[in-house]
Amino acid sequence: MSAAELDWKPAPKEWSAREVVHHLADSEMIAAVRLRRMLVEDEAQILPYDPDDLARGLRYAARPHALALTLFQAVRAETAQLLEGLGEAEWERAARHPRTGRYPVEQWLRDYAGHAHEHADQIRANRRQWRESGARG
Repeated sequence: MSAAELDWKPAPKEWSAREVVHHLADSEMIAAVRLRRMLVEDEAQILPYDPDDLARGLRYAARPHALALTLFQAVRAETAQLLEGLGEAEWERAARHPRTGRYPVEQWLRDYAGHAHEHADQIRANRRQWRESGARG
């Protein structure tokens, strides 16, 4: 993708592909830490976060995306390896979320399993809309 395509936004309050990649890296790290805490702490407290605050505060739009993509891939692979080795009792562990209450490992997996796919669809939609808009760069 060209820099222009990476940075194109379908609407002012929507994310560019570059921002989506940074979001995926940060979200994957947060998810990985949440899982690890769930596995080793009794009733670990899950702290919610605002993805838009991270995007602004960490300047997603202004940073190169290559390392974020590499980080996402590495954390996803490491977490997948961890999940493959979980025993039955570990799947029963849970944390506490301030909005939803009990947050079991299985729910964590349901929440995060499709997250990257949803954002891959978002990037594909951005690319399609960028081409249809006639924007070039």
